[in-house]
Amino acid sequence: MRRISKLVIFALMVSLFIINIPQKVDASVSVGAKSAILMEQKSGRILFEKDAFTKRRIASITKIMTAILAIESGKMNKKVKVSEKATYTDGSSVYLKPGEIITLKDLVYGLMLRSGNDTAVAISENVGGSVDGFVYLMNQKAREIGMLNTHFANPHGLDDHNNHYSTAYDMALLTRYAMKNKQYQKIVGTKVYKAPNPTEDWDRVWKNKNRLLTKYQYCTGGKTGYTKLAKRTLVTTATKGDMELIAVTINDSNDWNDHISLFENGFKEFDMAEVLSKGKINVENKYYKDHLFLKRSFVYPVTSEEIDQFSIKYKLNKPGKSNDQFEKSGVVVGKAVVYLDGKVIKEVPIYYRNMPEKKKGIFHSIKQIFLSIIGVNVHG
Repeated sequence: MRRISKLVIFALMVSLFIINIPQKVDASVSVGAKSAILMEQKSGRILFEKDAFTKRRIASITKIMTAILAIESGKMNKKVKVSEKATYTDGSSVYLKPGEIITLKDLVYGLMLRSGNDTAVAISENVGGSVDGFVYLMNQKAREIGMLNTHFANPHGLDDHNNHYSTAYDMALLTRYAMKNKQYQKIVGTKVYKAPNPTEDWDRVWKNKNRLLTKYQYCTGGKTGYTKLAKRTLVTTATKGDMELIAVTINDSNDWNDHISLFENGFKEFDMAEVLSKGKINVENKYYKDHLFLKRSFVYPVTSEEIDQFSIKYKLNKPGKSNDQFEKSGVVVGKAVVYLDGKVIKEVPIYYRNMPEKKKGIFHSIKQIFLSIIGVNVHG
């Protein structure tokens, strides 16, 4: 990670304009997908995109949403009963049996490693109460995440509805959200998983369909997809050093190689720059001097040409007649606004911290006692 040691500090700001989508750049890479995107995990910056905001069928990468909702339900260790309806679901399957008892955790592994459509229905029935109830939760979560061009109609991605769609950008947003969950990270990064098989003497053994986990050394997870209408869809993640990337392709016959090309280009062309450091910040203001700090650092992926294009402006709340607002440490008193090439890319809250009073030493105590004995008013 590069650290930016010299940043241009401007005067206090009066107003700001905040953009919703992190600044993107054009990268020298070509893919055959109808839609594609490369996004950096920490910042959400788009490093490459090709028609990434067009609504398309997405097939089984739908199951990323199904998995994260199951994980967030807090019921992963709960044993559930598989319905007959679930076992009759079309398409890819882990061959669940009607009435069998299985943990929700095992269902999610079957969902993400083997793309089981039967597991998707079983999960939805047990987390959402019904498939329709679960679909409602899927769309509710999509809105929370900011997936503005997405609508889910089922938990698996089969072409049984015309209003089941998303975009490469929205699926990158979903993956970015899901990858913040440690349990999700572990599941999608698992190459082989064993699950009990209640009616047989042998366990189920599920190998992950995501070939990049073995084909590409930096791959950390993802989800495959295919239907006749959607064609091949793929979401993968990769980490090299301190950079974490998300790649999404929709309708791409060469998706494995395209994902590797996207990752390699991202790792080659970009570095993670520490734009703001955690800890104390200094301003020339009598109310704020020596009292301001940032709770966390801010890092951002940049090319070598962009490294000197950062600037920062501090916007601080104007102190009122009463300074009671400063008596409590930890309150937000403003924001650091980060610009790249004149465009706002981030706002970071600035916190106030009271400085502890310096402890008075033993010499001061002896002095106070002496002055008291000789009758001097120690308070003047």
